[in-house]
Order: sequence, then C-alpha cells, then structure tokens
Amino acid sequence: MLKKLKLENILFLDIETVPEFEAFQELSDEKKLLWEDKTQYQRKEEFTAEEFYDRAGIWAEFGKIVCISVGYFTFKNEDRAFRTTSFQGEEKEVLKEFKKLLNEYFNKPNHLLCAHNGKEFDFPFIARRMLIHGIELPTKLNLFGKKPWEVPHLDTLELWKFGDYKHFTSLKLLTNILGIPSPKEDIDGSQVRDVFYKEQNLNRIVEYCERDVVAVAQIFLRFRQEKLLEEKEIISV
Repeated sequence: MLKKLKLENILFLDIETVPEFEAFQELSDEKKLLWEDKTQYQRKEEFTAEEFYDRAGIWAEFGKIVCISVGYFTFKNEDRAFRTTSFQGEEKEVLKEFKKLLNEYFNKPNHLLCAHNGKEFDFPFIARRMLIHGIELPTKLNLFGKKPWEVPHLDTLELWKFGDYKHFTSLKLLTNILGIPSPKEDIDGSQVRDVFYKEQNLNRIVEYCERDVVAVAQIFLRFRQEKLLEEKEIISV
C-alpha cells in the first residue's frame, strides 16, 4: 500500500513547542488553577503544579509552537531531492505561513501530511493553536465529519505499531533500529524549552526540527524498502 503512494504528494513535518510563558508565575491566577487541574493525573504527588510547568509545551492549551519544519520530495529525471524549509518565530505568523503552504501547494485530495506521532501530537496541536488564534483550519487539518479513511494523515509511529496501540516507539529509537542517522545529535525535545527561553537560540531549534523531518522521511523510505536519502539529496530552502 505504501509503495502505491507518490512521495511527491506527501508533506513531511515536525513541530517544536514550548510553554506559552517562560515561568509559571506569569500565568493568571485562573490559568494557574486550570493548569493544576489539567496536570493533576500526570503530576500525581511527585511535583507541584509550578514544578511541573516546564512540561507545559506538550499541551496546546498551555504551550505554543515556535517552529514548524516541513520537507517534500522532488524528482527530475532520475534525480531525487528532499527539500526542507521552516516557519519560525511569532506563533500566529508561523501558523498563517504554514496554512498558506498547505492551501497553495498541498491542498489536493491525494496530498497527505506525515509526521512521527503526528496523529496524537503534531496535527491536533497545530489545529488547536490555529483555533485559539482565530485562524480558520485548512482542509488538511479540518477533520470534522471525516471518516477515518478520509483523514489525509500518515503517522510513522502508527505504521510501526502494526495495530498494537499500546506500543510507543520514539523517533530516536526507531531511527536507531532501522539504521538511520539519529536526528538527536545536538539537542532533544526535553531541551527545547531552555534553548528557547534561556539561550534564546531559535536557529538551533530550527536545525533540530529540520533534522527530525529528514528522519521521518528516512523512516518512510525504509518502510517502503527504498534507498535512504544521501546528504547531497537533502536541500534546505
């Protein structure tokens, strides 16, 4: 089935998120209580709500997107290339630019979005943040009323599960066992918050995000039993 899909019809993507505010104390009193309620089960008795706030970036209600990186295949004669680009900075503008890309270049019925754990994280996170900012959802993210087989999303984690829905495999582990260069050479997701707020090094986050996009594409190629991308085939635009 995967081999029947045209690679040039798939937009590979990854997002990087951080807490909406740097510190718990910046939240309103009402938002502090809502955060405490939202995370009660995850925190249990190990952490206070304030101590747990450094993880706020994984919830769309309390986090924000600082980077969306995408990648897509192009073919010219026998030459294959994988082009990556990123949207970074102020969240509302990032979301608008990403929506523009979808509407102008990836809006046909046979176009698909692909991410690792995208169905549980990336796709709903982007959609929720768009709604929070009052941005109308693009077709590829508007799932209201769609049947499961009509959802234009691919997820390399879901493909790896083979129906075993209790099984989680990280991108780092999956690249390792499939013989793909690790995208976690510099930082990993747990460090993005500090790199953003303390180092204020957004470029470092963008580079990390783009490496993840390449890794997702490499995994997809491995699933299709095709040759992995070489460095000369990967082009940042």
